[in-house]
Amino acid sequence: MDANEILDYCLSKKAVTESFPFDNETLVLKVDTKMFLLMSLERQPLSINVKTDPEWSAELREQYSQIEGAYHMNKTHWNSVAVDGLKRDLILKLIDQSYDLVFKSLTKKSRELINNS
Repeated sequence: MDANEILDYCLSKKAVTESFPFDNETLVLKVDTKMFLLMSLERQPLSINVKTDPEWSAELREQYSQIEGAYHMNKTHWNSVAVDGLKRDLILKLIDQSYDLVFKSLTKKSRELINNS
C-alpha cells in the first residue's frame, strides 16, 4: 500500500480528520480529537504508527521484522509499521484496530454523535 491508499482508507472512516501538528511531513489522522495514525510523507520506506492491543503488539513484533515499538510514543500501545513487504489485509487490520481502540476511548457523548452522523 502507498500513502495515498492509506490516507483514503482512513478518511473513509467516520469523523476522521487530517493535520500536520508537528511538522510539514508527519501527517496525523484523528478520530474526533484523538490520534489513531501517524504517517511520515517524506520518509522511505513508508512507515505508519498505529495503536494496537498490547498483547497483539507483542505477537506482531515477534512475527514481523517490519513492526516495532513506535519512536517517541508509548511502546506498549503504539507500533511503527514499515509498510513494504506486509500484506494489505494486515495493514488494514492494523489501521482498523487503531481506529477502534481510539474510538472506544472517546467520551460516550462523542461516540454517540459520531455514530449518529
